[in-house]
Amino acid sequence: MNRCLIIDDELPARQLIQTYLEALPDFEVVKMFDNALDGFVYLQNNTVDLLFLDIQMPRMTGLELLKSLQKHPKVILTTAFREYAAEGFDLDVFDYLVKPISQERFLKAISKYLYFRELTQQNVLEVSTFEDAYIFLKVNKEQKKVYLNEILYIEGLKDYIKVFTTQGKFVVYERLRYMEAKLPESKFVRLHKSYIVAIDKISAFSSELVKVQEYEIPVGRIYKQSFLNKISAGG
Repeated sequence: MNRCLIIDDELPARQLIQTYLEALPDFEVVKMFDNALDGFVYLQNNTVDLLFLDIQMPRMTGLELLKSLQKHPKVILTTAFREYAAEGFDLDVFDYLVKPISQERFLKAISKYLYFRELTQQNVLEVSTFEDAYIFLKVNKEQKKVYLNEILYIEGLKDYIKVFTTQGKFVVYERLRYMEAKLPESKFVRLHKSYIVAIDKISAFSSELVKVQEYEIPVGRIYKQSFLNKISAGG
């Protein structure tokens, strides 16, 4: 069952999203809030799979809520103003819905979420198998076999990524967040909107910068605390 949380200061918007979700199998609305502060408190003590989050709300905006969370669930932004959605993608949301929300567009967002979840589940790896674990990535016109323990870091550049490995670097036409879903969380860390790093390849770090071999990689402000927590916990 996919546990969903709705945070929106507009009652009709909350009710519409709830209605759409109730028509789907394996989705349940566990809670709804009309403000971001109550949602923040709830998320400190509860886990959900999918968050529908309005951007413009009084006292605390949806984007401010995301920035305040060390780790957040998968997020679909809802907004009456398309221009506000751009900043959301810097906070690693994977879709946004413009009000009024049509059911067709809503279902498209749900399909994207389900695809993302399936990718994640298919690529969950046991630590004991990591040395032999690999994925296939489309490089040029062929599928390239890449061993996960050879990956140094990955850089996201809009619609494609650069994968830096001990065997060289190559370009893959895939978004960074989809690549992230293929990697075991215990072995890789997202430390910037544009970078994922292999934890065991980090040779030195500060709160601002990570060193991997000869490369220096910035630590993004909104990722800083979760990165430091993960490193201090040993991954």
